[in-house]
Amino acid sequence: MEDENAQKVQKPFKICNNSREIRKGIVACSLEDLTSKVRDKLDLVSDNNFTVVLEADGTEIDDEEYFATLDPNTSLMVLTSNQKWSPPYPSCKLTKDNKDQVDDARGDELAGLVGRLKTNICHLSLLGGPELELLSDMDPESLADLTYPDKIFLDQLKEASGRFLCEKRQAQDALDLLRLYQEKEAAEEKAN
Repeated sequence: MEDENAQKVQKPFKICNNSREIRKGIVACSLEDLTSKVRDKLDLVSDNNFTVVLEADGTEIDDEEYFATLDPNTSLMVLTSNQKWSPPYPSCKLTKDNKDQVDDARGDELAGLVGRLKTNICHLSLLGGPELELLSDMDPESLADLTYPDKIFLDQLKEASGRFLCEKRQAQDALDLLRLYQEKEAAEEKAN
């Protein structure tokens, strides 16, 4: 088998994990060679099943014939167990003042924010008022058409961000009321 692989053309590939945080380079001459090297480079245990897909669109690479058609330096993604391919998202820009930004910048920020939340929805609870407001004001119809085909997720994200925003505002109102009460109490004690 090694003699056969030696005769095949070695091609370089770029591989990454599902989150695109780990990126490595691999040279392989066959799909079998690629999967073996992926397992080593990404420290995958031998019983761990994984799938190799095109990073650009998630097309699964599952046979030697398709592998042979890949160009050198093709970017590949490794998906383990129940991971799914997702498109690359623009970086999430969390800013304190969104009022001065133009609509295009807000659209990019919204797309990045939705992308990050789709990857890990737990981050929703960590967002501040401006980001929650941006999400609760979004139009799921237009975003679903342009970026994310999952309209149900977008509807649920809009509704959840609206609830979080309402709860944050209620908590802030309660804190403001408590502060006013304490100031009044302090003023009364000072007067006596």
